[in-house]
Amino acid sequence: MKFTKSLEYLNRAERIIPIASQTFSKSPKYYPIGASPLFIEKGLGSHVFDIDGNEYVDWVCGLGPITLGYHYPAVDNAVIEQLNKGIIFTQPSPLETELAEKLVEIIPCAEMVRFLKTGSEACQAAVRIARAYTNREKICSWGYHGWHSEFSVITERPKGIPQSFSDYILPFAYNDIDSLKEQLDKHPGEVAAVIMEPVIATPPKKGYFEELQKLCKVYDILLIWDEVVTGMRWSLGGASEYFNIVPDLVCLGKGIANGLPLSVVCGKREIMKMMEWDSPVFVSSTHGGECLSLAAGLATVNEMQTKKTIEHCWNIGKKLRDGLSAIGLETIGYDCRPSLVLPNDQVWKSKLLEQLFLRGVMIHIGGLINVCYSHTDSDVNKTLNAFEDILRIIDKVELKGQVAVPAFRRM
Repeated sequence: MKFTKSLEYLNRAERIIPIASQTFSKSPKYYPIGASPLFIEKGLGSHVFDIDGNEYVDWVCGLGPITLGYHYPAVDNAVIEQLNKGIIFTQPSPLETELAEKLVEIIPCAEMVRFLKTGSEACQAAVRIARAYTNREKICSWGYHGWHSEFSVITERPKGIPQSFSDYILPFAYNDIDSLKEQLDKHPGEVAAVIMEPVIATPPKKGYFEELQKLCKVYDILLIWDEVVTGMRWSLGGASEYFNIVPDLVCLGKGIANGLPLSVVCGKREIMKMMEWDSPVFVSSTHGGECLSLAAGLATVNEMQTKKTIEHCWNIGKKLRDGLSAIGLETIGYDCRPSLVLPNDQVWKSKLLEQLFLRGVMIHIGGLINVCYSHTDSDVNKTLNAFEDILRIIDKVELKGQVAVPAFRRM
């Protein structure tokens, strides 16, 4: 494989785009520069093609937004049909109501819905609503909720954010109910809500979510589930449906529109009404009602309702995990989104990426695997053959490109 154009575009991008990308997790530094695809030109089904024309089975899926597949006909056709009508209007589109009705139907806590563009925006809106509803300011947080100031201030990249913001975010540990109770007891009457990703890779302990929900009721605070990742993957109704837990608010994003920019904050009516016309809460977005993304969202949900898309992803993920286990590689998490357990050795991981690219397979350097409806048994077999081949030689081959570096750590 040659990566000539990737390197040419990297040189162009670095001069005019900070980190040569719009997100840290797509930065070229995340890959072994010199022996990796750095720019993708097109996608089809579960495969992508880099700017040099090389083809890969893609297990990253745009960092998660691709739930059905690239260039997926039903979604593309819906977008094209809407494009012929218009992209955005002076008044709301009927699509806003139609998609909201669908989400109320499938998301357990959803009685009212608002649309935004990114997961970061949805989480920020949920936190603002919770503070207004409870008349409290502090938030207990676990997981990653986007790049906005109050969440970023507790990451490794806090520069540019008033340090006082950190006073309002109280981290707690997952699967440790006492760590949350400790924060609540330390700040009596000050906490508005708990916001958390319901799961990343480590499964919840038995009864953990029930205890957490009970604790929120005892302390009279809201429970916000950040389902930007888990929504429309664990089940049609997300982790809420899968774990049979009904939070007060849920944030959705990534895969809800199969790649188009759309996010959602939804929840119980009395809380969501904090955004009504006569409320002092300000949540407003011109492009929240942009029609191409809404059309894509409606088409995506319809496909998931009428086809066994979730079941297929779980089945494909299980076949991949079983095969990886058979050749000595450990995975954690859930079949719909497993995660490889890789050595804490950036050189080793960089060599793994290089060798996978050479065999036409693309994974995330952190080991996360996003399964989409377009992945096939053939993709699984090709991937397993690649891993089996690489494990025999990885300790002998030299790294051709630069050592890949991590982008940031969840705190």
